[in-house]
Amino acid sequence: MEAFDNHKEEEALDVESFEREKRTIIQPTSLKDPKLEQLKEALVDWINKTLKPEHIVVQSLEEDLFDGLILHHMLSRLAGVQLNVEEIVLTSTAQIRKLEVVMEELNKRLGLEDSSQTKWNIKLIHNKDLLATIHLLVAMVKCFQPELDLPPNVKVEVVVVEVNKNGIKSEVQMETLTEERGAGSDSSSNTEKEDPIEQLLKLEAHKVNTVKKAILHFVNQNLAAMGLQVTDMDKQFADGVILLLLIGQLEGFFIPLFDFNLTPVSDTEMLHNVTLALDILYDTGLQLPSVEPQDIVSQDIQATLKVLYALFKKHKEK
Repeated sequence: MEAFDNHKEEEALDVESFEREKRTIIQPTSLKDPKLEQLKEALVDWINKTLKPEHIVVQSLEEDLFDGLILHHMLSRLAGVQLNVEEIVLTSTAQIRKLEVVMEELNKRLGLEDSSQTKWNIKLIHNKDLLATIHLLVAMVKCFQPELDLPPNVKVEVVVVEVNKNGIKSEVQMETLTEERGAGSDSSSNTEKEDPIEQLLKLEAHKVNTVKKAILHFVNQNLAAMGLQVTDMDKQFADGVILLLLIGQLEGFFIPLFDFNLTPVSDTEMLHNVTLALDILYDTGLQLPSVEPQDIVSQDIQATLKVLYALFKKHKEK
């Protein structure tokens, strides 16, 4: 009973709502597990990248998915499914009704039409149950984007609570959220799939400079036709102008001058330019791991290198 008492400190439980059913609740200690935090961040990042063209931003798995709006848009983007549901619903009854439609179609796409086999349901999602929400999102990643690397071996300690006429029964268990990987070739291949720029910046300074020189040479080769040259990679991309011109040159299209600020003087104008550049890259299908426009404007060399390396990797052999 100690595990159940611990959870009472975290959240007040309505005993009557438990009657004749089981609930699985993440232990408060597991909620602070860094691996769980990494998984949550990876899922939020995946949702935001998927919904970026629609300018939808999720900040919290616990707070932002319960009403069906995000799941509806994810289903539309990932599976091309258009459902006849209201875009925004405010009442609890309408939210549950929308979730019923979205979840029925989603479970069908996941090959789980028998809802008794799932670790989530409409009630749990609408009640902002973190465990159920993560299980659902992990299943969606496996189905719609299996190449996405989620943090492996994420497990949480849960307490399974059952209330019946005889009282409360609880049992502590370990629950797996993402699959295990062996300590052999799988783990080494996962290391290789980590972001190459983040790996690079952990190396010695001379190795970092060698790669930066190679990317700088690539950039200047492609800017030469316009009479431009980059000498300071850390600063010259911050206003977005050269980045936009480089993208246009590499991708073979002209970006109208009225779409961006050719001589930006404020952070707002610079942010507009960089945001436009990243939006164009996303539209061309370029994968940019965790790069925000503000990072570039703030002269974050890691973010700048990620963008330039992605372009370099795509176009170096053309």
